[in-house]
Amino acid sequence: MKMNRQLGKLMKQAQAMQSRMAEIEEEVSSREFTATAGGGVVQAVVNGKHELKSIKIDPQVVRADEIDLLEDLILAAVNEAQRTAEATVKAEMDKATGGMDLGGML
Repeated sequence: MKMNRQLGKLMKQAQAMQSRMAEIEEEVSSREFTATAGGGVVQAVVNGKHELKSIKIDPQVVRADEIDLLEDLILAAVNEAQRTAEATVKAEMDKATGGMDLGGML
């Protein structure tokens, strides 16, 4: 009987944790993450779903002979914004789960 109560308590805790994780995922996916490259001449914004929302380029850096550099800066800014979003999601989930390894349940 005691084992059943403990199992029931564990199941309730798991359900509460799952609910909290869903709330965190929803909250983080609506947030935006910004990163820059090239000393701020390129700015990328992604959301918590890792979707690119915007790219801003300082008009002073656009010259025909620097297209390759510009493309590299855009790529660097987008990748950094995505890494920031991913790290934030992981950190928020770790807080919710107390750092528990959920074995691929996320």
